Amino acid sequence: MLSVVVPCYNEQDRLPATVVAIKRYMSERGLEYELILSDDGSRDGTASAIAHAMNGAEQVRAATLPQNRGKGRALAAGVAMSRGDRVLLTDADLSTPIEELPKLEARLDAGAGVAIGSRSIKGSQIVISQPVYRVLMGKTFNLIVQTLLLPGLWDTQCGFKLFRGDLARAVFAELRTDGFGYDPEALYLAKKRGERIDEVGVVWRHSAPTKVAALRSSLDMFKDVVRTRFRKPRPPQC
Repeated sequence: MLSVVVPCYNEQDRLPATVVAIKRYMSERGLEYELILSDDGSRDGTASAIAHAMNGAEQVRAATLPQNRGKGRALAAGVAMSRGDRVLLTDADLSTPIEELPKLEARLDAGAGVAIGSRSIKGSQIVISQPVYRVLMGKTFNLIVQTLLLPGLWDTQCGFKLFRGDLARAVFAELRTDGFGYDPEALYLAKKRGERIDEVGVVWRHSAPTKVAALRSSLDMFKDVVRTRFRKPRPPQC
């Protein structure tokens, strides 16, 4: 079974179309799946949109955070509920279309523990680009990630990642980063376990508005990467 986990924060407008697209794709392929919508303490009608998506659809489940904690924490809550042999993390705006899933599946079939969608390598296709300043900030952030944590990965921030199910649940149970900087930590934890991480070029469309504040979020993500690199491991449980 495939678990699809979608973090949701104030997504009342985009979520209904995303749910329809995912359900249609899974039905067309005849896949056994569950769709977990993780509400990160939304303050709009997201909860109602999730309830509507669950109505009459046993494949759709909800995780709910009582207050806004951040994308990483919302994903951790959703992954903890997952039961699939594989876990797909995808953004609520489907900036990478769900139809790109087979590219990632092929890499797990070939032995990778994680396959990540990328906007920065051969095979990627940017249909609608971000503003230039965001592209430059993203490239700078990636150089920091490569230097401190994950050499050789060119785009850790694309919100389309497929994990082997047991690995996803183990990694996100250890995750300490609540916000947008969760991606490098999750991949770093997988790498420390000796797992292969494959980067796959995918189709991507910038979707506005974005929840990522250019300066504040970038600074927070930088601090998260530094903390991850120099954080002492947790003591073993007795």
